[in-house]
Amino acid sequence: MRSDRRHSFDVSPEELWAAMARVDCYQDWWPWLRRFDAAALSAGDVWTATVQPPLPYRLTFDLLITEADAPSVVAVDVTGDLEGTARLEVAGSLVGSELHFTSELEPTRSMLRAVTRWATPVARFGHEWVLDSGLRQFRERAL
Repeated sequence: MRSDRRHSFDVSPEELWAAMARVDCYQDWWPWLRRFDAAALSAGDVWTATVQPPLPYRLTFDLLITEADAPSVVAVDVTGDLEGTARLEVAGSLVGSELHFTSELEPTRSMLRAVTRWATPVARFGHEWVLDSGLRQFRERAL
């Protein structure tokens, strides 16, 4: 499952990064984040998360932060129920900043692989729901 999204924010890249770095607030912002353990937004940290989309399954995975260069980029390797990579790039824009999110993920559990293969719209819905809800809730609660 690939994602490539761009979002504009009316805050500077430094303000956007500062909000993203408040990892202690993530579970307050995102109630569908059932479990989340993280120390900081810094290279070498490993975050553990359990996500509950509005579907009858949960996803548990680790995010190894392979790159964190404030206020411009964070990259992660994903392992667990999903594996792959994800990257956030933050750049200045005319209105404040632009966030560019890319990811390439695939399920590792056989049940999730079957859903992705045979019920692609269901898997895509769950993925898009997490991304869309996450963005909306981040705008409402973090900025």
